[in-house]
Amino acid sequence: MALRHLTPFSSRLHPSPFIRFSRTKTPLTFPVFSTSRKSFSVATMASAARKVLVPVADGTEPMEAVIMIDVLRRGGADVTVASVEKELRVDACHGVKLVADALVSDCAGKDYDLISLPGGMPGAAHFRDCTILEGLIKKHVDDGRVYSAICAAPAVALGSWGLLKGLKATCYPSFMEKLASTANVVESRVQKDGQAVTSRGPGTAMEFSLVLVEQLFGKEKADEVAGAMVMRSNHGDDFKITELNSVDWKFDSAPQVLVPIANGTEEMEAIMIIDILRRASAKVVVASVEDKLEILASRKVKLVADMLLEEAEKLSYDLIVLPGGLGGAHAFASSEKLVNLLKTQKESNKPYGAICASPALVLEPHGLLKGKKATAFPAMCNKLSDQSEVENRVVVDGYLVTSRGPGTSMEFALAIVEKFFGRKKALDLAKVMVFMHP
Repeated sequence: MALRHLTPFSSRLHPSPFIRFSRTKTPLTFPVFSTSRKSFSVATMASAARKVLVPVADGTEPMEAVIMIDVLRRGGADVTVASVEKELRVDACHGVKLVADALVSDCAGKDYDLISLPGGMPGAAHFRDCTILEGLIKKHVDDGRVYSAICAAPAVALGSWGLLKGLKATCYPSFMEKLASTANVVESRVQKDGQAVTSRGPGTAMEFSLVLVEQLFGKEKADEVAGAMVMRSNHGDDFKITELNSVDWKFDSAPQVLVPIANGTEEMEAIMIIDILRRASAKVVVASVEDKLEILASRKVKLVADMLLEEAEKLSYDLIVLPGGLGGAHAFASSEKLVNLLKTQKESNKPYGAICASPALVLEPHGLLKGKKATAFPAMCNKLSDQSEVENRVVVDGYLVTSRGPGTSMEFALAIVEKFFGRKKALDLAKVMVFMHP
């Protein structure tokens, strides 16, 4: 059986002047630079409670918000997701619906170890215009605490409030000119200066979040979280996809994609798949396999589906793709409707796929990997009947695509984009998200 790589893999690292990465698999090395005259406080006891505030708004970039929340909670932080809107539910970018834990007005007067702003427009502008959030952050900064922002938020919010004056900072490339009027701009993927941490976009959100974990809990905890997520160390490089038995994935006008979600679904995986495929102009239907639209994901992020599965099953799809998460995968495997949809998809020679726990807990026991090469979350790979390709981060075998975990989700989604739209589209999208170097 021939093995084909959709793209040549480069192991060459591209460190920025401010970032150092290790070539060894463990421990991973994250940005540890500081260009400030001030010392940067790092908590050394991972067991200590650290309170974090992550605001969200209509128009927030969902990948940045959810990755940040998920990774910080994995690290042990007590994260409050606060809506700056009048309601807890916000309509994030790309049609993603999130439900916050509290209104930002409920958080006024409380102390946090970190306040971190996701980007997205007009989400960042809503942050800027929220006087309660502005007052909360300014007091937080005056108290000498860590604050951070990514994508548009460093320029639009922090810069507008004068909180980056005299500091080196970075942001989404198209906002760099705006940032230059309020900070000393640099092109680092993640930049720390004094109490401030800034970063560039969705494709740097995981690196950014791990740096925040390191600041709150120390490097050992950040390395532990990165390893569990199957994080890659060659940030910004091209990505590797292994393909066997190549076939064309066809669609009519735009790919119709079903993404099921359930209580216990891994939120990072779900959101990266949904967000990236919608960026590529696929028509993504997010369907709850529960009895209501709102689900509680594995790291307690509240997501709202577009419809229930019983409605979604009436449609036909060019792709059905399952996020992981232990609880979510068990719910998928127990859903007769979903399993029947997947079996029909396979029998019709149409694409289907899964990531993390779902290849092992859903596809394998229902015979959907028979005669196929696949991968899964490392701790689940022993459940696969064929383990010959499990070390690969993304495996495409004909109409099947599988991947390993949260740290491979962006590569997984981009592989799907490549199969539907071609290599150039996937590369262009990877660069727009700052996942790859331009």
